[in-house]
Amino acid sequence: MAQTITDFREFLTDAKQIAAELSELEQSEAQAREEESRLLRTLEAEKKAVTDNINQTVKRRRDEISKSYDNEISITQDRLKKTRARREKAKNQGIKDRIEEETSELHLHNRELKVRMKTLFQKEHVPAFCQSGFYYALYFPRGLKESLILLATLIVCFLLIPYGIYSAAPVQKTVYLILIYFACVLVFGGLYTVVGNMTRGRHQKALREGRQIRNVMQSNYRKIRMITSSIKRDKNESVYNLEKYDDEISQLEQDVDDMLKKKKDALNTFENVTRMIISDEIAQNSREKLEAMEARHEEASSHLKYIQTILQEKRIYMTNTYETYLGKEFLSAERIEALKTIIEAGEASNISEAIEVYRGRGKKE
Repeated sequence: MAQTITDFREFLTDAKQIAAELSELEQSEAQAREEESRLLRTLEAEKKAVTDNINQTVKRRRDEISKSYDNEISITQDRLKKTRARREKAKNQGIKDRIEEETSELHLHNRELKVRMKTLFQKEHVPAFCQSGFYYALYFPRGLKESLILLATLIVCFLLIPYGIYSAAPVQKTVYLILIYFACVLVFGGLYTVVGNMTRGRHQKALREGRQIRNVMQSNYRKIRMITSSIKRDKNESVYNLEKYDDEISQLEQDVDDMLKKKKDALNTFENVTRMIISDEIAQNSREKLEAMEARHEEASSHLKYIQTILQEKRIYMTNTYETYLGKEFLSAERIEALKTIIEAGEASNISEAIEVYRGRGKKE
């Protein structure tokens, strides 16, 4: 509320005092605000450190539990893998033994036939190479396999070799190709005829008997392949005595399932019970320190509010009492002192005149 001024110097002295108090309060407020912010940051950092410690400890303990079970599960799974491998090995050996047993007579018969054929050829003075499958495919072919061998031989001798020689020649002419083919026919055809005359022409009976022996041997080989295929396709594994492996595998699989269930239960218990205990223990260890820090922050916050309240009251008082006469621009202690000096020097008789003098000086400068 505006008041009548009787003593301008006293009025300005009081205004200067209030302005100085406001300046000190503003500095105190800034310091109190900084201190409150610092304590709040420290408190929040400590709370975060406690929370991080809880989270890290919980994660470490959870990982330790999981790792312990995983190690045991891994060991059991490794044993299971090895047992399955031993079972597979035993099964394969059983299949092999069964094949050998069920085809032994056929193998024995074929060995006897080979001896018989060798003896026959030696007796009849038939060249040894005539016992080979390649010879019989060329001169006494029978069946798809030997027919394909004969066809492949003809293609190589009368197509690939001539064309290969022609392609490698430095000069390629049609006449050269004809000559090359003619030479190949003479060489390979002549060789085929000569060998045929030396063997088939002289030992026809022995070779045909050899053909019959080979037919029986091939029949035996087909039977062996059929028996082998049938045994490998047979799903009945009871004949291989694998029960001990199956029992061990079943037990190990059950052990793995049990450990997985125990791991799940242990982790559930940890999440629902142990985790809370760990959190409470760590929080309890830090509670006294946090409470002390919270108390200091609360004290600083209360002190800041107290200063802000006084500062607000001083500002309102300054506005109501002095701003009406001085204006906002002359509420600082320095300018109030300048106005007071002007009045004391007799340059002005009141505040309005002192303000005009002050502004006039500013214009001159």
